[in-house]
Amino acid sequence: MTTFVLATHNQHKVDEFRSILAQEVSGFELVTYEGPEPVEDGDTFEANALIKARAAAAHTGMPAMADDSGITVDALQGAPGILSARWAGEPKSDARNLALVLEQLEGIAEPARGASYVCVIAVVYPATEAQPATEFAVEARWSGHLLTEPRGTNGFGYDPIFVPEGLTVTSAELEPEQKNAISHRARALALVAARLNG
Repeated sequence: MTTFVLATHNQHKVDEFRSILAQEVSGFELVTYEGPEPVEDGDTFEANALIKARAAAAHTGMPAMADDSGITVDALQGAPGILSARWAGEPKSDARNLALVLEQLEGIAEPARGASYVCVIAVVYPATEAQPATEFAVEARWSGHLLTEPRGTNGFGYDPIFVPEGLTVTSAELEPEQKNAISHRARALALVAARLNG
């Protein structure tokens, strides 16, 4: 049995990671991180995920996982990106973030409103007497386009305006189980599972 700590204080995220990875990886266990949160001052999703995973591994002495995710909008040159959760400033507000993106895309026709959710998951193994510290990160994307008005009440963040490629409904109109099976985080977790099983 290998026990990992997930570098988040969000219990919903712990439950999601645990349910997906436990099905895919034998002898896998995930526990909640109780330590301090590091400053996420990286300039990429990968840098921030690694900052969090390294901090959790150093604090607990256990193998650690962390994710960093957000949305990139083609017409905004990849923004909000790593600033997705705070795009409209502090305090964090999904509603204000979504309204700001819609305002910034005003006048841009739907074919040019491409966007992708991005999720990077970092895994860090702390150093032991037998081996040095090791780490890896995986990235997954969930592409689609943005509507001009929100639709749906499930999900959070930019889900009410994000229509995944191949679908006609927004992420917020999907049932949670449907979204969790095809989202950027689900895709990244599948990549993590493949590495852990390898």
